[in-house]
Amino acid sequence: MADVSLKEAALIVGVVAACYWNSLFCGFVFDDVSAILDNKDLHPSTPLRNLFQNDFWGTPMSEERSHKSYRPLTVLTFRLNYLFSELNAVSYHFLNLVFHVVVCIVFLKVCKLFLDNRSSVVASLLFAVHPIHTEAVTGVVGRAELLSSIFFLAAFLSYTKSKGPDNTIVWTPIAVTVFLVAVATLCKEQGITVVGICCVYEVFIAQGYTLPALLDTAVQILRGKGSIPFSMLQTLLKLIVLMFSTLLLVVVRVQVIQSQLPVFTRFDNPAAVSPSPARQLTFNYLLPVNAWLLLNPSELCCDWTMGTIPLVESLLDVRNIATLTFFFFLGSLMVFSLRYPGDSSKTVLMALCLIVLPFIPASNLFFPVGFVVAERVLYVPSMGFCILVAHGWKKLSNKSVLRKISWVCLAAVLFTHALKTLHRNWDWESEYTLFMSALKNNAKLWNNVGHALENEKNFERALQFFIQATQVQPDDIGAHMNVGRTYKNLNKTKEAEESYMIAKSLMPQIIPGKKYAARVAPNHLNVYINLANLIRANESRLEEADQLYRQAISMRPDFKQAYISRGELLLKMNKPLKAKEAYLRALELDRTNADLWYNLAIVYIELKDPTEALKNFNRALELNPTHKLALFNSALLMQESGDARLRPEAKQRLLHYVKEEPQDSNGYFNLGMLAMDDKKDLEAEAWMKKAIRLQPNFRSALFNLALLYSQTGKELMALPVLEDLLRYYPDHTKGLILKGDILMNQKKDIVGAKMCFEKILELDPNNVQGKHNLCVVYFEEKDLIKAEKCLVETLALAPHEEYIQRHLNIVRSKIASLGAMEQSSLPSDGTAATEAKKNSFQDLKEAKSEKRTTQSTVDNKEHSKNKKPTEKSSVDKETPKKSTKEIKDIEKKRVAALKRLEEIERILNGE
Repeated sequence: MADVSLKEAALIVGVVAACYWNSLFCGFVFDDVSAILDNKDLHPSTPLRNLFQNDFWGTPMSEERSHKSYRPLTVLTFRLNYLFSELNAVSYHFLNLVFHVVVCIVFLKVCKLFLDNRSSVVASLLFAVHPIHTEAVTGVVGRAELLSSIFFLAAFLSYTKSKGPDNTIVWTPIAVTVFLVAVATLCKEQGITVVGICCVYEVFIAQGYTLPALLDTAVQILRGKGSIPFSMLQTLLKLIVLMFSTLLLVVVRVQVIQSQLPVFTRFDNPAAVSPSPARQLTFNYLLPVNAWLLLNPSELCCDWTMGTIPLVESLLDVRNIATLTFFFFLGSLMVFSLRYPGDSSKTVLMALCLIVLPFIPASNLFFPVGFVVAERVLYVPSMGFCILVAHGWKKLSNKSVLRKISWVCLAAVLFTHALKTLHRNWDWESEYTLFMSALKNNAKLWNNVGHALENEKNFERALQFFIQATQVQPDDIGAHMNVGRTYKNLNKTKEAEESYMIAKSLMPQIIPGKKYAARVAPNHLNVYINLANLIRANESRLEEADQLYRQAISMRPDFKQAYISRGELLLKMNKPLKAKEAYLRALELDRTNADLWYNLAIVYIELKDPTEALKNFNRALELNPTHKLALFNSALLMQESGDARLRPEAKQRLLHYVKEEPQDSNGYFNLGMLAMDDKKDLEAEAWMKKAIRLQPNFRSALFNLALLYSQTGKELMALPVLEDLLRYYPDHTKGLILKGDILMNQKKDIVGAKMCFEKILELDPNNVQGKHNLCVVYFEEKDLIKAEKCLVETLALAPHEEYIQRHLNIVRSKIASLGAMEQSSLPSDGTAATEAKKNSFQDLKEAKSEKRTTQSTVDNKEHSKNKKPTEKSSVDKETPKKSTKEIKDIEKKRVAALKRLEEIERILNGE
């Protein structure tokens, strides 16, 4: 076995780099979205065991909607990409390019088993530049082909070393082959077909048999004229080991898919559900179509489903000529390779094996597949094609007459193929460019262009393509669903409902005794979910929406999303017990879904069971430690519990949340509330300010920051914050109360305080606190009669509030005392009466502080804070009789107090 030289490897690396450098500038398109962007198995938080329980797209293999494509090792490489670069597409494309280089070099080593050195390099270069490979190399999901091919070829190379001196068996290479076959199969299913290639190699290459020689030996043995040669027994033993290992792999694979084939519809593979002879004629016609793509890769398409290739429904269809021609050519090559000995026939035989055997899983021969033509499945078969071309070129170039022409043709093919590959890579730059490059009479491609525009929020243009898809394929349920969804995004609910109803009418009707799921794509049942989600926005149609959810569940009892959506609806209908039943049923189907545990926690909150709610939040976080809503709401639940022991954990979860969502002001606000609970005023202030920086009109953050300042003796710092709050929310009652209190008690701005309290009563005439504070303002304004009337009205609103009655009694006693003093002899300057008024004002200031509470009202994810009331009660004390000197001193003090009071009054009155 010849080795690959450094020059040859460098040549291949250079050619591949020249053809695929622009693939590094492509994004995630088409199937990459499901396999990479939407696949949770890539995330480090997902247990590794999930890779071996789920399919290629992250769907549990046990679910019927699973594609049943089991490729855990390929997904593992995606996960490694994610670990180093998350969703940076460049690293994914670069690794694909590297794997393609490796495949080309290993393929060169295989070619040297059957071709001379020069022809092997030609075959390898043709394989490196062939445009049919762009889907496998430039499309990230094509990595399954690349990885499987590496181990596929390695397994074959290992097997070629199993023949020892004197035709003995070397078991180590066979054991390595079996291991590599298993690895290749875990990268993609077609890896198992290398076993067939090893069997053909053993019989016709290693042992040198031809088909006539084998038939002659078999006839002699059956006639009893001879025995089985020892060399043939050894060959049989090796084949039995290979076949047994293959059977074991097949059994394991069947167990993995739980003996269920994936569910496909006529939209995925129309011929698979067509009657005879259209089914057989179409499947046979697809073989020359694939061969033509290898011969002339000028018209490439990312999706050949639906009407791209019309069904061959009659024997008179002219396309049957292509089928007959293909089989004639293939049969001729097989007869030549199996009948005649020699190196040329062996080369042709191995080339045919590489073409035919790896293609069998995609040929619809044993089971239907979910596509009509898929270019990436031709990655391995193209190896055999390249060997055939290189072998034919070798024959031509050895003839002196055709040598120059053969070289010119080879150079032209390599150059044009390289240019086509380079140009084709740009089609994979984005979904829009990809689908526009392939737009044909194919409803799915019209839909895909619409999806690309929809992802760009260009709903008007997307709608045009979705409508075109319904015109190309009027019975395409998915197209009508797309139209409905786009109308909904455009807020055209009537049109959206009409489109959903058309899609619903196209759904197959339930046939008693026949399994519904086997006749419709699982995602088509989403029409019931989408329609129900649309109409449940109308409160009068909630029951109708519930009926649609139940209809979807009756069609597919394992339809998890229907239970989830119905649970949400039942919560909206205030039926938490039924919602709980729906979520528990969904959990029976999928206990590893963190969202379900989170939803169940919300139900328990509605059922006033915070303990169970917290348990379910914790379960969601065990499954997904970065579940943002579970982090936030569980922390909120811990905070609201009032249990100081839970606050540290609540803080950690909120810190984790703000790390995941650094732009969400709610996280910082609630960290501030926790700090307020812990009396960490400076920390609380910092968190509140950060929340306000992110959301300047954050109502609760503004109020609670002002409240924090008020509680910590920084009332004047609270005023600018309250001004901001009332600028955004002029009717914020609690903010008005707090502002009025600060103006009256700290700035002595009676007028400003009065305006605040009057504004409160305009908004809510029955607001007890606002009216009581206005009564205090009247008292501060020395209008005792108005204050008394105000307190009487306030007491009528809150007859059980003892502090209002007490304050009313104080006012009435002061009115009575003032009346008595006016009737008695007073000093000429009236200082006694004035002092009495002053004392009455002071008494009421002290008494009014008995009930001065301020609450923050918070929305959704916010807490409330109460300012604890403080009481200052005065007890009347008897004083001993004073001397004349003491009385004179008191009089002097009263005169000084009177002057100060008059000065304050002038300031308050604006004089």
